[in-house]
Amino acid sequence: MKTTHPVHPRSTRARVLLSSVFGPYAQDDEYGSRKINPMELYQNQVTRVQGGFSLRMFHRSFGLMMIQSNIDAPCTLLDFPSLNRFVSEIQENAYDIVGISSIVANIGKVKKMCEVIREYQPGATIVVGGHVANKDNISDSIDVDHICRGEGVRWFRRFLGEDEEAPIRHPMVHSGFGARIMGISLPLRPGNTAAMLIPSVGCPVGCNFCSTSALFGGKGKHINFYETGDDLFAVMCQLEEKLKVRSFFTMDENFLLHRKRALRLLELMEQHKKSWALMVFSSARVLKSYTFEQLVGLGISWVWMGLEGEESSYRKLKDVDTVELVRSLQAHGIRVLGSSIIGLENHTPEAMERIIDYAVSHDTDFHQFMLYTPIPGTPLYEKHSKDGTLLAENTFSLADAHGQYRFNYRHPHITRGREEQYIVDAFKRDFEVNGPSLARLIRTFLKGWQRYKDHPKKRIRHRFAWEVRPLRTAYAGAVWAMRKWYSRDGRMEKKMDSLVKDLYKTFGWKTRITAPLMGRYLYLTLKKEEERLAGGWTYEPDSFYEKNEAALALEKDQPKGSKFKTPSIRWVTCENVSAPGR
Repeated sequence: MKTTHPVHPRSTRARVLLSSVFGPYAQDDEYGSRKINPMELYQNQVTRVQGGFSLRMFHRSFGLMMIQSNIDAPCTLLDFPSLNRFVSEIQENAYDIVGISSIVANIGKVKKMCEVIREYQPGATIVVGGHVANKDNISDSIDVDHICRGEGVRWFRRFLGEDEEAPIRHPMVHSGFGARIMGISLPLRPGNTAAMLIPSVGCPVGCNFCSTSALFGGKGKHINFYETGDDLFAVMCQLEEKLKVRSFFTMDENFLLHRKRALRLLELMEQHKKSWALMVFSSARVLKSYTFEQLVGLGISWVWMGLEGEESSYRKLKDVDTVELVRSLQAHGIRVLGSSIIGLENHTPEAMERIIDYAVSHDTDFHQFMLYTPIPGTPLYEKHSKDGTLLAENTFSLADAHGQYRFNYRHPHITRGREEQYIVDAFKRDFEVNGPSLARLIRTFLKGWQRYKDHPKKRIRHRFAWEVRPLRTAYAGAVWAMRKWYSRDGRMEKKMDSLVKDLYKTFGWKTRITAPLMGRYLYLTLKKEEERLAGGWTYEPDSFYEKNEAALALEKDQPKGSKFKTPSIRWVTCENVSAPGR
């Protein structure tokens, strides 16, 4: 590998294909797919055992979309293809550069894709990036020309001879698609799904297990795409106008840590009377540094927060009562996705029940459980590598090191694969004690409305009003169906009964009439969904095929009868949109 940054000889004339790894994903196969590790964030590691109550949803390959939106070369994006679809694309269309993004667990798929490229287009330059790029000696495992480590936009701009410091153009894209719950597929309608917002990458907190922090420089480092609140506000206005959204899923590892930017954004939201909702990632100590007036003013409506574990040594949790913090956030209508680790260094089999009970006691709206897993590139991986405790790849496949199955190292206290049952026990315990995440989310929504429906600021009242609209109808019906579902579980039935009565009391007679009607229907769809799941049904994402403006222009100029032709399939064009003044 060259030590200087490579530059492609065709520069901006190079034809680029960017692709995610091929599916299907929710199956066990020779390339590293695992049924236990589907291409679904929630079903994979948050609502894993909740059956028909599990939130099913897919998320686009946002890193690839960012690269495509920020290069001037003709670029095609193939997201979630099948292997056959990827092969046909390589057979039928000429490319100078093929970029593949992947996590480490899917390296077998990357290897196969590289083989396909070498067979059908041996002259193409292969670039591999994403988390897989941090794997030790990755070039010994796959036939690749260049490894893109870290942030990909500037890497590709330099590779294509473009200005790497040019303003970042944000892709116009919703945060998720294919949402499904209780057997109902939720349509992607204007205002129903949040826009994806990517202000920064990396996290300066730099927890030793965090592969995302490690990918973008590690502890103390991060990369801002938008430095100021003004820059970010401009992008959010464009997303609002283009996608007809009011909410933003903020893909930033610790959004509120950038305090100056966040508070300037708050000023602009107040100045322009924006009733936006923001879903953010934040560490506990950073959350506590803001007042609830500031959090609510910013529209913080959902927080993904690391709880890690009782007596964990992470500084971000020092002197923070996370149970109390979760209660306080929920009291202000802020939903919490708590994240806990199973298998910290001090975890023992004898203490595991207490460890799980402590996590469950937070009663977060959603709860992620992950095994303490050393991922290549992280300080935790380096430590285990130095200590000689990592399991060899020929005895433990990289495809199984995804945090939901087994340790990829020798744990000092937990042996013989017992961790597999511990993590399942954690999910089950949380579900049994706290009930479906959907019910918890509805409860927190309701608390927010009850607290802020008469707030003196109109934009605050307005935000809570549009957020809780489903509580009057669909959500009330869902709780009615849950009460019926738990008719043989007295404790859970009582919880659902209390919640539905609170909804009736808050919203009145229309909800009393609507809830049973919708509830009966949702109860039937839930039963069918449970039967479908019991029969082995799995969920896979749709495939996307998108060209930027330069690729569309090149396609129009392509001579008839050319060896390489665009296959006859539906494709979507994407727009490059930048913040004014940047």
